[in-house]
Amino acid sequence: MEFDLERYQPMPVRYELRYVMLKKLREGVDPLPDIQGRDETKRDVIRAVLSNSHPYLVSREGTGKTRLAESLAKLLPPVPKVKGCPYNCDPKWPPEWRCPSCRHEEDPEIEIIAGKERYSRIQGNEYTNEAKILGVKDIQAIIQGVSPTDLRAFIGTGVLRGNRGVIAVDELPAIPTKVQVLFHPMLQENKIILEEYAWERPIDIFFVATGNPTGFAHVNRIPEPLLDRLELIPMGLPDEPVERDIIFRERFRVYDEFFTDRADEAPQEPLYITAASLKRRVAAPWWIVDIIVKTTRYTRECPNIDRGASIRGSIKALDHTYSTTEMRGGRVSSLGDAAQGLQLSLRGRVRLRADLIGFDDRESEQMSQTARVVEDVLWYAVRDVGERILTGLEESRALSREVSELLSDDGALPEGLESYPRFAEALEWMNESGPEELEHLVTDLEDQLRGDIASADPRDVEEYRRSALEFLGNALLTKEVIRGLPEIDGLYIPKRMET
Repeated sequence: MEFDLERYQPMPVRYELRYVMLKKLREGVDPLPDIQGRDETKRDVIRAVLSNSHPYLVSREGTGKTRLAESLAKLLPPVPKVKGCPYNCDPKWPPEWRCPSCRHEEDPEIEIIAGKERYSRIQGNEYTNEAKILGVKDIQAIIQGVSPTDLRAFIGTGVLRGNRGVIAVDELPAIPTKVQVLFHPMLQENKIILEEYAWERPIDIFFVATGNPTGFAHVNRIPEPLLDRLELIPMGLPDEPVERDIIFRERFRVYDEFFTDRADEAPQEPLYITAASLKRRVAAPWWIVDIIVKTTRYTRECPNIDRGASIRGSIKALDHTYSTTEMRGGRVSSLGDAAQGLQLSLRGRVRLRADLIGFDDRESEQMSQTARVVEDVLWYAVRDVGERILTGLEESRALSREVSELLSDDGALPEGLESYPRFAEALEWMNESGPEELEHLVTDLEDQLRGDIASADPRDVEEYRRSALEFLGNALLTKEVIRGLPEIDGLYIPKRMET
Protein backbone atom coordinates (compact mmCIF):
# COMPACT_ATOMS: atom_id res chain seq x y z
CA MET A 1 0.00 0.00 0.00
CA GLU A 2 1.48 3.32 -1.10
CA PHE A 3 1.03 6.37 1.07
CA ASP A 4 1.33 9.84 -0.44
CA LEU A 5 2.71 11.96 2.40
CA GLU A 6 2.58 15.10 0.26
CA ARG A 7 -1.20 14.82 -0.27
CA TYR A 8 -1.88 13.82 3.31
CA GLN A 9 -3.11 16.42 5.79
CA PRO A 10 -3.59 15.66 9.50
CA MET A 11 -7.22 15.35 10.55
CA PRO A 12 -8.64 14.62 14.02
CA VAL A 13 -9.94 11.08 14.49
CA ARG A 14 -13.50 12.32 14.89
CA TYR A 15 -13.31 14.05 11.49
CA GLU A 16 -11.96 10.89 9.84
CA LEU A 17 -14.85 8.90 11.31
CA ARG A 18 -17.39 11.47 10.14
CA TYR A 19 -15.94 11.43 6.61
CA VAL A 20 -15.95 7.63 6.31
CA MET A 21 -19.39 7.31 7.89
CA LEU A 22 -20.92 9.85 5.48
CA LYS A 23 -19.20 8.20 2.53
CA LYS A 24 -20.64 4.79 3.38
CA LEU A 25 -24.12 6.20 3.99
CA ARG A 26 -24.10 7.93 0.61
CA GLU A 27 -22.98 4.67 -1.01
CA GLY A 28 -25.80 2.77 0.69
CA VAL A 29 -23.35 0.63 2.70
CA ASP A 30 -23.91 -0.35 6.34
CA PRO A 31 -21.14 1.47 8.25
CA LEU A 32 -21.34 -0.99 11.18
CA PRO A 33 -21.87 -4.43 9.62
CA ASP A 34 -20.37 -6.27 12.62
CA ILE A 35 -23.46 -5.39 14.69
CA GLN A 36 -26.57 -7.34 13.75
CA GLY A 37 -29.97 -5.99 14.74
CA ARG A 38 -30.08 -3.16 17.30
CA ASP A 39 -30.87 -0.75 14.44
CA GLU A 40 -31.93 2.06 16.76
CA THR A 41 -28.65 1.78 18.67
CA LYS A 42 -26.67 1.84 15.45
CA ARG A 43 -28.55 4.88 14.23
CA ASP A 44 -27.81 6.73 17.48
CA VAL A 45 -24.11 5.81 17.26
CA ILE A 46 -23.95 6.98 13.64
CA ARG A 47 -25.77 10.17 14.64
CA ALA A 48 -23.22 10.75 17.42
CA VAL A 49 -20.28 10.16 15.07
CA LEU A 50 -21.64 12.59 12.47
CA SER A 51 -22.04 15.18 15.26
CA ASN A 52 -18.51 14.66 16.65
CA SER A 53 -20.03 13.42 19.91
CA HIS A 54 -18.91 10.63 22.24
CA PRO A 55 -21.23 7.60 22.70
CA TYR A 56 -21.90 6.08 26.11
CA LEU A 57 -23.33 2.60 25.48
CA VAL A 58 -25.43 1.23 28.33
CA SER A 59 -26.73 -2.34 28.44
CA ARG A 60 -26.33 -5.64 30.22
CA GLU A 61 -23.25 -7.76 29.51
CA GLY A 62 -22.87 -9.67 26.26
CA THR A 63 -24.84 -7.34 23.99
CA GLY A 64 -21.89 -6.29 21.82
CA LYS A 65 -20.92 -2.91 23.31
CA THR A 66 -17.19 -3.56 22.98
CA ARG A 67 -17.56 -5.00 19.50
CA LEU A 68 -19.40 -1.88 18.42
CA ALA A 69 -16.52 0.27 19.68
CA GLU A 70 -14.04 -1.95 17.80
CA SER A 71 -16.10 -1.67 14.62
CA LEU A 72 -15.68 2.12 14.73
CA ALA A 73 -11.90 1.70 14.72
CA LYS A 74 -12.17 -0.53 11.64
CA LEU A 75 -13.55 2.47 9.76
CA LEU A 76 -10.38 4.46 10.37
CA PRO A 77 -7.92 4.78 7.48
CA PRO A 78 -4.18 4.13 7.75
CA VAL A 79 -2.18 7.19 8.82
CA PRO A 80 1.52 8.02 9.24
CA LYS A 81 3.24 8.31 12.60
CA VAL A 82 6.77 9.18 13.67
CA LYS A 83 8.58 5.85 13.62
CA GLY A 84 9.04 4.42 17.08
CA CYS A 85 6.93 7.09 18.81
CA PRO A 86 4.96 5.38 21.59
CA TYR A 87 2.25 8.06 21.38
CA ASN A 88 1.67 7.94 17.60
CA CYS A 89 2.72 11.54 16.94
CA ASP A 90 1.85 12.74 13.45
CA PRO A 91 4.96 13.76 11.45
CA LYS A 92 3.05 16.79 10.13
CA TRP A 93 2.04 18.06 13.55
CA PRO A 94 3.73 21.26 14.73
CA PRO A 95 6.55 20.61 17.23
CA GLU A 96 4.52 21.82 20.23
CA TRP A 97 1.94 19.08 19.59
CA ARG A 98 4.45 16.26 19.57
CA CYS A 99 5.76 14.34 22.56
CA PRO A 100 9.20 15.22 24.03
CA SER A 101 10.91 12.25 22.35
CA CYS A 102 10.14 13.35 18.78
CA ARG A 103 9.47 17.08 19.20
CA HIS A 104 12.83 18.18 17.80
CA GLU A 105 13.01 15.85 14.79
CA GLU A 106 12.72 18.02 11.69
CA ASP A 107 12.43 15.25 9.10
CA PRO A 108 11.44 12.15 11.06
CA GLU A 109 11.28 8.68 9.61
CA ILE A 110 7.67 7.49 9.41
CA GLU A 111 5.68 4.29 9.62
CA ILE A 112 2.04 3.59 8.81
CA ILE A 113 -0.52 2.47 11.38
CA ALA A 114 -3.62 0.71 10.07
CA GLY A 115 -7.14 1.44 11.22
CA LYS A 116 -7.51 -1.77 13.23
CA GLU A 117 -4.33 -0.83 15.12
CA ARG A 118 -5.91 2.46 16.14
CA TYR A 119 -8.05 0.92 18.85
CA SER A 120 -7.30 0.86 22.58
CA ARG A 121 -9.34 -0.44 25.46
CA ILE A 122 -9.24 0.57 29.11
CA GLN A 123 -10.98 -1.88 31.41
CA GLY A 124 -12.67 0.04 34.19
CA ASN A 125 -12.85 -1.34 37.72
CA GLU A 126 -12.34 -0.17 41.28
CA TYR A 127 -8.56 -0.38 40.79
CA THR A 128 -8.43 1.85 37.70
CA ASN A 129 -6.32 4.86 38.62
CA GLU A 130 -4.38 7.75 37.09
CA ALA A 131 -1.45 5.46 36.28
CA LYS A 132 -3.65 3.18 34.17
CA ILE A 133 -5.31 6.06 32.32
CA LEU A 134 -2.39 8.48 31.86
CA GLY A 135 0.95 7.00 32.88
CA VAL A 136 3.52 6.02 35.49
CA LYS A 137 6.95 7.06 36.64
CA ASP A 138 9.94 5.39 34.95
CA ILE A 139 11.83 3.92 37.90
CA GLN A 140 14.87 3.06 35.77
CA ALA A 141 15.14 6.65 34.55
CA ILE A 142 14.92 7.92 38.13
CA ILE A 143 17.62 5.44 39.24
CA GLN A 144 19.83 6.81 36.47
CA GLY A 145 19.47 10.31 37.89
CA VAL A 146 16.49 11.80 36.06
CA SER A 147 14.38 13.98 38.35
CA PRO A 148 10.97 12.42 39.22
CA THR A 149 9.32 15.65 38.01
CA ASP A 150 11.14 15.54 34.64
CA LEU A 151 9.00 14.38 31.71
CA ARG A 152 11.77 11.96 30.79
CA ALA A 153 10.80 10.04 33.93
CA PHE A 154 7.23 9.61 32.70
CA ILE A 155 5.89 6.64 30.72
CA GLY A 156 2.50 7.19 29.13
CA THR A 157 -0.13 4.45 29.28
CA GLY A 158 -3.82 4.12 28.47
CA VAL A 159 -5.04 7.18 26.61
CA LEU A 160 -1.60 8.32 25.49
CA ARG A 161 -0.87 4.92 23.94
CA GLY A 162 -4.19 5.15 22.13
CA ASN A 163 -3.56 8.65 20.79
CA ARG A 164 -5.02 9.18 17.29
CA GLY A 165 -7.46 6.32 17.64
CA VAL A 166 -10.64 5.04 19.25
CA ILE A 167 -10.43 4.71 23.03
CA ALA A 168 -13.02 2.39 24.57
CA VAL A 169 -13.46 2.68 28.35
CA ASP A 170 -15.33 -0.42 29.47
CA GLU A 171 -17.45 -0.13 32.59
CA LEU A 172 -17.03 3.59 33.10
CA PRO A 173 -19.20 3.63 36.27
CA ALA A 174 -16.90 1.03 37.88
CA ILE A 175 -14.05 3.57 37.86
CA PRO A 176 -13.84 5.68 41.04
CA THR A 177 -15.53 9.05 40.52
CA LYS A 178 -12.39 10.99 41.43
CA VAL A 179 -10.54 9.16 38.65
CA GLN A 180 -13.26 9.68 36.05
CA VAL A 181 -12.65 13.43 36.18
CA LEU A 182 -9.38 12.81 34.29
CA PHE A 183 -11.48 12.42 31.17
CA HIS A 184 -12.99 15.94 31.42
CA PRO A 185 -10.20 17.92 29.67
CA MET A 186 -9.81 15.18 27.05
CA LEU A 187 -13.43 15.50 25.96
CA GLN A 188 -13.83 19.23 26.47
CA GLU A 189 -10.47 20.65 25.41
CA ASN A 190 -8.82 17.74 23.53
CA LYS A 191 -5.85 17.69 25.86
CA ILE A 192 -4.41 15.87 28.85
CA ILE A 193 -3.08 17.63 31.92
CA LEU A 194 -0.21 16.28 34.01
CA GLU A 195 -0.13 18.67 36.95
CA GLU A 196 2.93 17.07 38.56
CA TYR A 197 4.96 17.77 35.44
CA ALA A 198 3.30 21.13 34.65
CA TRP A 199 2.62 19.64 31.24
CA GLU A 200 -0.38 19.93 28.95
CA ARG A 201 -0.47 18.30 25.57
CA PRO A 202 -3.07 17.84 22.82
CA ILE A 203 -4.73 14.44 22.62
CA ASP A 204 -6.57 13.20 19.53
CA ILE A 205 -9.05 10.45 20.41
CA PHE A 206 -12.58 9.31 19.73
CA PHE A 207 -13.90 8.33 23.14
CA VAL A 208 -16.45 5.55 23.61
CA ALA A 209 -17.66 4.57 27.09
CA THR A 210 -19.66 1.50 28.07
CA GLY A 211 -21.49 0.46 31.20
CA ASN A 212 -23.87 -2.17 32.50
CA PRO A 213 -27.26 -0.90 33.68
CA THR A 214 -26.50 -1.79 37.30
CA GLY A 215 -23.22 0.08 37.05
CA PHE A 216 -24.99 3.05 35.50
CA ALA A 217 -27.25 3.39 38.54
CA HIS A 218 -25.58 1.79 41.52
CA VAL A 219 -21.74 1.68 41.51
CA ASN A 220 -19.88 4.98 41.21
CA ARG A 221 -21.50 8.26 40.38
CA ILE A 222 -20.56 9.62 36.96
CA PRO A 223 -19.76 13.32 37.46
CA GLU A 224 -22.41 15.55 35.89
CA PRO A 225 -19.85 17.49 33.78
CA LEU A 226 -18.58 14.20 32.31
CA LEU A 227 -22.06 12.80 31.67
CA ASP A 228 -22.93 16.11 29.97
CA ARG A 229 -20.15 15.41 27.46
CA LEU A 230 -21.45 11.96 26.53
CA GLU A 231 -24.44 10.79 24.50
CA LEU A 232 -26.31 8.07 26.42
CA ILE A 233 -27.27 5.23 24.06
CA PRO A 234 -29.09 2.10 25.28
CA MET A 235 -28.09 -1.16 23.60
CA GLY A 236 -30.54 -4.00 24.03
CA LEU A 237 -30.37 -7.66 23.07
CA PRO A 238 -31.05 -8.55 19.43
CA ASP A 239 -34.29 -10.13 18.29
CA GLU A 240 -34.50 -13.94 18.31
CA PRO A 241 -33.70 -14.52 14.59
CA VAL A 242 -30.65 -12.26 14.84
CA GLU A 243 -29.48 -13.98 18.04
CA ARG A 244 -29.82 -17.37 16.30
CA ASP A 245 -27.68 -16.10 13.43
CA ILE A 246 -25.08 -14.74 15.86
CA ILE A 247 -24.69 -17.99 17.80
CA PHE A 248 -24.09 -19.95 14.58
CA ARG A 249 -21.46 -17.52 13.36
CA GLU A 250 -19.73 -17.08 16.71
CA ARG A 251 -19.69 -20.73 17.87
CA PHE A 252 -16.32 -22.44 18.35
CA ARG A 253 -14.57 -23.13 15.06
CA VAL A 254 -10.96 -23.67 14.04
CA TYR A 255 -9.78 -21.11 11.50
CA ASP A 256 -6.89 -21.98 9.20
CA GLU A 257 -6.12 -18.31 8.96
CA PHE A 258 -6.04 -17.75 12.74
CA PHE A 259 -2.49 -16.42 12.70
CA THR A 260 -2.94 -14.38 9.55
CA ASP A 261 -5.20 -11.52 8.54
CA ARG A 262 -8.80 -12.65 8.11
CA ALA A 263 -9.85 -12.64 4.48
CA ASP A 264 -12.90 -10.52 5.22
CA GLU A 265 -10.90 -7.78 6.88
CA ALA A 266 -9.32 -6.05 3.92
CA PRO A 267 -7.16 -3.07 4.93
CA GLN A 268 -8.58 0.40 4.51
CA GLU A 269 -7.14 2.56 1.76
CA PRO A 270 -5.47 5.86 2.69
CA LEU A 271 -7.80 8.84 2.74
CA TYR A 272 -6.76 12.34 1.74
CA ILE A 273 -9.43 14.38 3.47
CA THR A 274 -9.97 18.10 3.02
CA ALA A 275 -11.78 20.42 5.38
CA ALA A 276 -14.32 21.25 2.66
CA SER A 277 -15.41 17.60 2.44
CA LEU A 278 -16.40 17.62 6.12
CA LYS A 279 -18.70 20.64 6.11
CA ARG A 280 -22.42 20.40 6.72
CA ARG A 281 -24.49 20.66 3.55
CA VAL A 282 -27.87 20.69 5.24
CA ALA A 283 -30.14 23.42 6.56
CA ALA A 284 -32.36 23.73 9.63
CA PRO A 285 -35.21 26.25 9.13
CA TRP A 286 -35.51 28.80 11.92
CA TRP A 287 -38.68 27.23 13.31
CA ILE A 288 -36.82 23.92 13.76
CA VAL A 289 -34.01 25.73 15.60
CA ASP A 290 -36.57 27.53 17.78
CA ILE A 291 -38.32 24.27 18.64
CA ILE A 292 -34.98 22.72 19.65
CA VAL A 293 -34.09 25.68 21.86
CA LYS A 294 -37.52 25.83 23.49
CA THR A 295 -37.66 22.08 24.12
CA THR A 296 -34.30 22.16 25.87
CA ARG A 297 -35.24 25.24 27.89
CA TYR A 298 -38.60 23.76 28.86
CA THR A 299 -36.85 20.72 30.38
CA ARG A 300 -35.59 23.15 33.03
CA GLU A 301 -39.17 24.17 33.85
CA CYS A 302 -41.08 20.89 33.37
CA PRO A 303 -42.63 19.69 36.66
CA ASN A 304 -41.81 16.07 35.72
CA ILE A 305 -38.08 16.79 35.45
CA ASP A 306 -35.78 17.33 38.42
CA ARG A 307 -32.73 18.32 36.39
CA GLY A 308 -33.09 20.03 33.05
CA ALA A 309 -30.59 19.96 30.20
CA SER A 310 -27.62 22.28 29.96
CA ILE A 311 -26.86 24.60 27.06
CA ARG A 312 -24.75 21.77 25.72
CA GLY A 313 -28.03 19.87 25.38
CA SER A 314 -29.27 22.51 22.93
CA ILE A 315 -25.99 22.51 21.02
CA LYS A 316 -25.91 18.75 20.68
CA ALA A 317 -29.61 18.55 19.81
CA LEU A 318 -29.08 20.84 16.81
CA ASP A 319 -25.96 18.91 15.80
CA HIS A 320 -27.86 15.62 16.01
CA THR A 321 -30.73 17.13 14.02
CA TYR A 322 -28.33 18.03 11.22
CA SER A 323 -26.81 14.53 11.45
CA THR A 324 -30.24 12.88 11.19
CA THR A 325 -30.91 14.89 8.04
CA GLU A 326 -27.57 13.75 6.62
CA MET A 327 -28.31 10.12 7.53
CA ARG A 328 -31.51 10.06 5.46
CA GLY A 329 -29.79 11.84 2.58
CA GLY A 330 -31.83 15.00 3.06
CA ARG A 331 -30.92 18.64 2.77
CA VAL A 332 -33.48 20.42 4.98
CA SER A 333 -34.23 19.31 8.53
CA SER A 334 -37.75 18.31 9.48
CA LEU A 335 -39.60 18.14 12.79
CA GLY A 336 -38.98 14.38 12.80
CA ASP A 337 -35.23 14.99 12.44
CA ALA A 338 -35.36 17.41 15.37
CA ALA A 339 -37.27 14.88 17.50
CA GLN A 340 -34.61 12.23 16.98
CA GLY A 341 -31.85 14.74 17.64
CA LEU A 342 -33.52 15.90 20.86
CA GLN A 343 -34.07 12.35 22.11
CA LEU A 344 -30.38 11.47 21.75
CA SER A 345 -29.21 14.76 23.22
CA LEU A 346 -31.55 14.93 26.22
CA ARG A 347 -31.64 11.25 27.19
CA GLY A 348 -28.60 11.50 29.43
CA ARG A 349 -28.93 15.17 30.31
CA VAL A 350 -32.26 15.24 32.12
CA ARG A 351 -33.23 13.55 35.35
CA LEU A 352 -36.85 12.65 35.93
CA ARG A 353 -38.77 13.28 39.13
CA ALA A 354 -38.18 10.42 41.56
CA ASP A 355 -41.84 9.40 41.85
CA LEU A 356 -42.00 8.80 38.08
CA ILE A 357 -39.35 6.10 38.38
CA GLY A 358 -40.06 2.87 40.24
CA PHE A 359 -37.36 1.73 42.65
CA ASP A 360 -36.84 -1.53 40.77
CA ASP A 361 -37.29 -0.12 37.27
CA ARG A 362 -34.63 -1.21 34.85
CA GLU A 363 -32.58 1.52 33.27
CA SER A 364 -34.12 0.70 29.87
CA GLU A 365 -37.56 1.48 31.31
CA GLN A 366 -36.26 4.68 32.85
CA MET A 367 -34.88 5.76 29.49
CA SER A 368 -38.21 4.95 27.82
CA GLN A 369 -39.98 7.11 30.38
CA THR A 370 -37.48 9.90 29.71
CA ALA A 371 -38.24 9.61 25.99
CA ARG A 372 -41.96 10.05 26.68
CA VAL A 373 -41.34 13.13 28.83
CA VAL A 374 -39.06 14.68 26.18
CA GLU A 375 -41.72 14.10 23.52
CA ASP A 376 -44.31 15.75 25.75
CA VAL A 377 -42.07 18.79 26.25
CA LEU A 378 -41.49 18.90 22.48
CA TRP A 379 -45.26 19.08 21.96
CA TYR A 380 -45.39 22.29 24.01
CA ALA A 381 -42.47 23.76 22.07
CA VAL A 382 -44.27 23.08 18.78
CA ARG A 383 -47.40 24.70 20.18
CA ASP A 384 -45.61 27.86 21.30
CA VAL A 385 -43.50 28.32 18.15
CA GLY A 386 -46.60 27.61 16.07
CA GLU A 387 -48.60 30.23 17.93
CA ARG A 388 -46.06 32.87 16.96
CA ILE A 389 -46.64 32.05 13.29
CA LEU A 390 -50.37 31.42 13.35
CA THR A 391 -51.15 34.73 15.08
CA GLY A 392 -49.66 36.52 12.08
CA LEU A 393 -52.01 34.78 9.66
CA GLU A 394 -55.66 35.23 8.86
CA GLU A 395 -58.26 32.54 8.28
CA SER A 396 -56.50 29.67 10.03
CA ARG A 397 -59.49 27.48 9.15
CA ALA A 398 -58.76 27.94 5.45
CA LEU A 399 -55.10 27.21 6.10
CA SER A 400 -56.01 24.05 8.01
CA ARG A 401 -58.09 22.80 5.06
CA GLU A 402 -55.18 23.32 2.68
CA VAL A 403 -52.66 21.70 5.04
CA SER A 404 -54.97 18.72 5.58
CA GLU A 405 -55.46 18.31 1.84
CA LEU A 406 -51.73 18.49 1.12
CA LEU A 407 -50.91 16.01 3.88
CA SER A 408 -53.66 13.61 2.83
CA ASP A 409 -51.90 13.32 -0.53
CA ASP A 410 -48.87 11.73 1.24
CA GLY A 411 -47.35 15.16 1.65
CA ALA A 412 -46.76 15.56 -2.09
CA LEU A 413 -46.47 19.21 -3.00
CA PRO A 414 -47.27 20.70 -6.42
CA GLU A 415 -44.60 22.76 -8.15
CA GLY A 416 -46.73 25.85 -7.90
CA LEU A 417 -48.87 26.83 -4.94
CA GLU A 418 -51.56 28.78 -6.82
CA SER A 419 -54.23 26.38 -5.59
CA TYR A 420 -53.08 26.76 -2.00
CA PRO A 421 -52.94 30.52 -1.36
CA ARG A 422 -53.13 30.25 2.45
CA PHE A 423 -50.24 27.80 2.58
CA ALA A 424 -48.24 30.05 0.22
CA GLU A 425 -49.02 33.01 2.50
CA ALA A 426 -47.91 30.99 5.55
CA LEU A 427 -44.61 30.11 3.84
CA GLU A 428 -43.95 33.74 3.02
CA TRP A 429 -44.77 34.77 6.58
CA MET A 430 -42.48 32.07 7.99
CA ASN A 431 -39.65 33.30 5.78
CA GLU A 432 -40.12 36.84 7.04
CA SER A 433 -40.78 36.19 10.72
CA GLY A 434 -37.61 34.33 11.66
CA PRO A 435 -35.46 35.75 14.48
CA GLU A 436 -33.07 38.39 13.20
CA GLU A 437 -30.33 37.23 15.57
CA LEU A 438 -29.99 34.00 13.57
CA GLU A 439 -28.83 35.85 10.47
CA HIS A 440 -25.13 35.44 11.28
CA LEU A 441 -25.52 31.77 12.25
CA VAL A 442 -27.19 30.25 9.21
CA THR A 443 -25.40 28.18 6.57
CA ASP A 444 -25.29 29.29 2.94
CA LEU A 445 -28.21 26.99 2.15
CA GLU A 446 -30.28 28.31 5.05
CA ASP A 447 -29.51 31.86 3.99
CA GLN A 448 -30.62 31.10 0.46
CA LEU A 449 -33.84 29.40 1.54
CA ARG A 450 -34.72 32.31 3.80
CA GLY A 451 -33.82 34.96 1.26
CA ASP A 452 -33.39 34.26 -2.44
CA ILE A 453 -35.45 31.06 -2.49
CA ALA A 454 -36.20 31.45 -6.20
CA SER A 455 -32.56 30.70 -7.05
CA ALA A 456 -32.35 27.61 -4.80
CA ASP A 457 -32.24 24.04 -6.07
CA PRO A 458 -35.85 22.89 -6.66
CA ARG A 459 -35.20 19.76 -4.56
CA ASP A 460 -34.10 21.92 -1.63
CA VAL A 461 -37.17 24.12 -2.02
CA GLU A 462 -39.36 21.00 -2.02
CA GLU A 463 -37.78 19.78 1.24
CA TYR A 464 -38.08 23.24 2.77
CA ARG A 465 -41.80 23.33 1.96
CA ARG A 466 -42.28 19.80 3.28
CA SER A 467 -40.62 20.82 6.55
CA ALA A 468 -42.94 23.82 6.78
CA LEU A 469 -45.99 21.68 5.96
CA GLU A 470 -45.15 19.11 8.63
CA PHE A 471 -44.61 21.84 11.20
CA LEU A 472 -47.80 23.75 10.31
CA GLY A 473 -49.83 20.56 10.52
CA ASN A 474 -48.54 19.89 14.02
CA ALA A 475 -48.94 23.53 15.07
CA LEU A 476 -52.57 23.51 13.96
CA LEU A 477 -53.05 20.21 15.78
CA THR A 478 -51.75 21.63 19.07
CA LYS A 479 -54.16 24.56 18.70
CA GLU A 480 -56.98 22.09 17.99
CA VAL A 481 -57.75 23.78 14.68
CA ILE A 482 -57.10 20.35 13.12
CA ARG A 483 -58.44 17.31 14.98
CA GLY A 484 -56.04 14.80 13.50
CA LEU A 485 -53.27 14.25 10.94
CA PRO A 486 -53.02 11.39 8.44
CA GLU A 487 -50.63 8.55 9.23
CA ILE A 488 -48.16 8.73 6.36
CA ASP A 489 -44.53 7.75 6.09
CA GLY A 490 -42.16 10.47 7.22
CA LEU A 491 -44.77 12.56 9.05
CA TYR A 492 -43.80 13.00 12.69
CA ILE A 493 -46.48 13.82 15.31
CA PRO A 494 -45.31 14.29 18.93
CA LYS A 495 -47.50 12.62 21.54
CA ARG A 496 -48.76 14.06 24.80
CA MET A 497 -48.19 12.15 28.02
CA GLU A 498 -51.31 10.71 29.60
CA THR A 499 -52.35 12.70 32.64
